[in-house]
Amino acid sequence: MNAQLFSQGFQAAVAEVSRALVGQREIVEQVLIAVLARGHVLIEGVPGLGKTLLVRTLAHVLGASFRRIQFTPDLMPTDVTGGNIFDAKRGEFVFNAGPVFTQLLLADEINRAPAKTQSSLLEAMQDRSVTADGVTRPLPEPFFVIATQNPIESQGTYPLPEAQLDRFLMKLNVTHPTREVEEQVLANYLSGFDPSRLELLGLRRVLDVPALTEMQSFLGSVRVERGILSYITDVVARTRAHPSVYLGASPRASISLLQSARARAASEGRDFVIPDDVKAFAAAVLRHRLILHPDAELENITADNCIDSILREAKVPQTAA
Repeated sequence: MNAQLFSQGFQAAVAEVSRALVGQREIVEQVLIAVLARGHVLIEGVPGLGKTLLVRTLAHVLGASFRRIQFTPDLMPTDVTGGNIFDAKRGEFVFNAGPVFTQLLLADEINRAPAKTQSSLLEAMQDRSVTADGVTRPLPEPFFVIATQNPIESQGTYPLPEAQLDRFLMKLNVTHPTREVEEQVLANYLSGFDPSRLELLGLRRVLDVPALTEMQSFLGSVRVERGILSYITDVVARTRAHPSVYLGASPRASISLLQSARARAASEGRDFVIPDDVKAFAAAVLRHRLILHPDAELENITADNCIDSILREAKVPQTAA
């Protein structure tokens, strides 16, 4: 594996997913970057923008096992992780694995479940394992969670706590398509496209699990100069001192930004990181980790506004290729 082969595999996967998800290439690239960086993704957007279609298509193209959990207010933690059930024939308790035992897990409308159910994913997302009745069981490799939530609806929802949000490598915002893209979506439906029957689209399985694992491992060889490390540290530290921010990003955010930058560099065929790699994913990595002062929210200042100002102020290092 080298940077060129990494880039070729990345672009092929993005192109194949984009056949089903028209006009959302940037989101597709960002989600795939997160997967290759061994991270989880929170996707926020109103219903009907193709969030679920994206995850289902990605699982097919990557050749990964896929499970979906529809989060509801009555969902229990054992509905996610599984639990011990008494087997009358064997006369003993047997562990029944929950849907979390997969490679790609879609946590659909994750903020509809109460905190105790949301927290059942914490160990899985951080340690890639599940502990039940004192026994810890590893999850399949690779393992990643892609969760969705609706930013508008508040009735019957439970905001994700900070500890849960911090487990997500990125938070991505899906917006409405342009008129041209929406017209192409309609044309595709007229031609017989059915999102519930992806097999009719003839999507290729571009990668498989061994190839995906090899690409994840390759990121360890992507060079990062000391100046880039200082730049990442400076950007994250500035979130803690920004006048509109009550609580800034943690060191986990610095690691997430580093890994995202390495994955972006490799996706462009480089084995070294440049400042633009850091800038490209600063908002996606940091926006959900910042808690703003109430006064800032009243003035309609967003986390993205704060990150933009930080990137303008932070000194960009000079690096050598």
